[in-house]
Amino acid sequence: MRLQALDVFRGIAIALMILVNNPGSWSYVYPLLNHAEWNGCTPTDLVFPFFLFIVGVAMAFSLLKYTKEYRCVETPIPQAVYWRIAKRCGILFLLGLLLNGFPTYHLAEIRIMGVLQRISVAYFLAAIAIFNLSRKKVWIVSGVILVGYYIVMEFFFVPGYGAGNLTPEGNFAAYMDRLILGQQHLWKGGVYDPEGLFSTFPAVVTVLAGYLTGNWLRKQPIQTYTSLSLCVFGICCFVIGYFWAEIFPLNKSLWTSSFVIVTTGWSLLLLAICYETIEVRGWKKWGFPFKVMGLNALIIFVASGFVGRILNLIKIGNSPQAPTAKTWLYETVFQSILGPMNGSLGFAIVTLLFWWVIAYFMYRQQWFVKV
Repeated sequence: MRLQALDVFRGIAIALMILVNNPGSWSYVYPLLNHAEWNGCTPTDLVFPFFLFIVGVAMAFSLLKYTKEYRCVETPIPQAVYWRIAKRCGILFLLGLLLNGFPTYHLAEIRIMGVLQRISVAYFLAAIAIFNLSRKKVWIVSGVILVGYYIVMEFFFVPGYGAGNLTPEGNFAAYMDRLILGQQHLWKGGVYDPEGLFSTFPAVVTVLAGYLTGNWLRKQPIQTYTSLSLCVFGICCFVIGYFWAEIFPLNKSLWTSSFVIVTTGWSLLLLAICYETIEVRGWKKWGFPFKVMGLNALIIFVASGFVGRILNLIKIGNSPQAPTAKTWLYETVFQSILGPMNGSLGFAIVTLLFWWVIAYFMYRQQWFVKV
């Protein structure tokens, strides 16, 4: 069974990611297209959780025959399956490192974690849980991780900052990342990493939430009742998540437990919309542009990352103050016509359209790149 709604959902996520990652100038970004400065949750902060949730939903279908619910308990999972999962995760992690280090690859200061690295680690840990735990135990483990992460972040002592400090430099996750990875290997060599190693543990729960949703969804009849049930689950997540946020704030960089639950709620609502319109009502035309991107989301993300970095390396002119190709395009074409703010947005939209054309060409050629 393949959910076209899931391909469309994935396409929406990659389209949003390209849009928010490629403004003409980071000095001119509309608030809705920017991350929360620290605590809080903007629409942009939902994009990455969407990806992890989608990964989990897909796992409910792709790994079905290896789950304890499906196979005989006595039947062990072949080692080849674990190696296949490890290989896939290793490739994802390596692609993330290649993006982080491009073009110099200074190993002494390369950023170790990142978007693809977090997906890799979260996928691997979630797969281990899915292979070895019943559905009920997956629920229990997810709850233990979220509560345990809250306890650690609120009550464990950080040298020089004390306990319960949730500032960028004083929180326990950042302290552990500096201790394990080294500050020179964090984001921009700073005091914390928004895709850090320690904060990846609650991100695993985002994947498991997607898995539990997909596992439930594949057993349901394709009807409006199923879509409404997804909405009800989503609203329940909002109630729990926003109440928890009163004592453990929503924070993407820390991937707080409340952030996991609230973003799962939004994921459920968007999935419900895609499911109702595409699977139940058969309204597939609106989703086709997103489906095109969703079927090649990984290669589009990686390629757009490399091209964006190349545009920031190429200089237009020989003087030391010569602008980069990206700055020159933005200022000469987009800013001059649309002004700073709209020009910056226009640059992002054109970038998105460019990659959609690439994705459409690959779709027409039936080229689907998977890891």
